[in-house]
Amino acid sequence: MYSYDDRLRAVELYIKLGKRVGPTIRQLGYPTKNALKAWHQAYEQRQLAVDHFAANGRCLAFTIKALGYPSRSLLAGWIGDAHPEVRLRVGQAHEALSSQAKQSAVMALCLRQGSAKAVVQA
Repeated sequence: MYSYDDRLRAVELYIKLGKRVGPTIRQLGYPTKNALKAWHQAYEQRQLAVDHFAANGRCLAFTIKALGYPSRSLLAGWIGDAHPEVRLRVGQAHEALSSQAKQSAVMALCLRQGSAKAVVQA
């Protein structure tokens, strides 16, 4: 089994040599023809996803929907590797509430006279 760095080195050389399998394998001594082509395809998909994310508002959900990637965590990992300066936000940030504030909110909701919306807004 080859490390990620070995696979990346092979794919980069493959691209540099004009996507010629024979010279790439002869120079490196690995992998097989089919493995090299599979690694290249995975590399291209990864680049496509990261580029789409960067060009379209840096939105994970939009990239997943547009490209059909099933794993949000995998895509987030790719983006984190390619753009370590980007901090991905999942959901919205909420202020931390004390347990007493939470308890009083539940009590107000249960003992309300009006709508729940009015309790939330208060």
